[in-house]
Amino acid sequence: MRPLKGKLRGMSESIRTAFRQQAAFCRASGSALTGAVLEALADTLDVSTRTGRRILEWPGDPMVDALKLRIAGGLNALARSGREPELTKLYDARTGEFHAVLKRVFEKWDDWLYPWLDGPPQTNEVARAAVLWPGMLEIARRFGPKMEWIEIGSSGGLNLNMDRFGYQLGATRSGDPISALQLSPGWEGASPRDTPIEVVDRVGIDMQPLDMSDPVIAERMLAYIWPDQTERVARAQTAIIIARAWPPPIVKGDAAEFLVPLLAEPQDGCRTRVVFHSIVLQYLPPEARARVRQTIEAAGARATAERPLAWLSMEFQDKVPTAELRLRCWPGPAAEETLAHVHPHGAQLIWVAENG
Repeated sequence: MRPLKGKLRGMSESIRTAFRQQAAFCRASGSALTGAVLEALADTLDVSTRTGRRILEWPGDPMVDALKLRIAGGLNALARSGREPELTKLYDARTGEFHAVLKRVFEKWDDWLYPWLDGPPQTNEVARAAVLWPGMLEIARRFGPKMEWIEIGSSGGLNLNMDRFGYQLGATRSGDPISALQLSPGWEGASPRDTPIEVVDRVGIDMQPLDMSDPVIAERMLAYIWPDQTERVARAQTAIIIARAWPPPIVKGDAAEFLVPLLAEPQDGCRTRVVFHSIVLQYLPPEARARVRQTIEAAGARATAERPLAWLSMEFQDKVPTAELRLRCWPGPAAEETLAHVHPHGAQLIWVAENG
């Protein structure tokens, strides 16, 4: 039994290390509250509760599986609900006895917290639209304004409505100037050229699509947003209102599977079909990521100047904290182009591509 105990002890220590690493990232990204919560969990987690045991004995990669953010979402949801006043007070104050309060919360709310570990967080970060939109402008500059959008990992589909948001991108104003949602990321590099965009069709794909018309589901999504980042919460709330006015169409299923028939559908001339996604691929197993790439590349091989295809992605590269906005077009260069280096929440963007 000793070797097994030693192995479990080693696993739990790696989990605690992952919590501390995520805490440091949260602090560096402007969420001291989430950082304090995760640091306290790294110190206090034990196997006396089902939830604690499941976390400490997690069989997968805690970083890839976003294990820390799963439980952070559950705790934030409980704090937002007001059902545990001590926790709500701690979150509102953003300071206090995190270790003692969280230990009591895990004991009292064990069964309630446990299901939050079942799936990865679905934040549907709205500010990422301000990263994706300049990529769409680049696509429109090359191929014209008419587009068909296919989003992988749509969650609640908030960013399928990005053409209904307004943007300040460096020196460039773009999008809807009277939208209730205006996005202005920190911008470095050349400003993009504003170009007309007409979305003639759109669809999202997600294994667990979120219905933003359901207040319970919308509240769950809001719980995954770091609570002391109030601007992020406000953006999401505004985007939810827009989504209720213009419900984004989303199909439930595996992206690698659904891309095949979607990309095989007839495409009218002078329309660009665009596949896009943001911070999604890390949640797919390697074989699924490979199938997505193969499916898109196969469709690209069939694309023509009259019926082009574009693949726009905002993803982490090599597990570094900065994501990259990349674009590949058919017809076009045989390799992906890096357009920008971006903060994973869309807060800052460094544009590195040459604007034509």
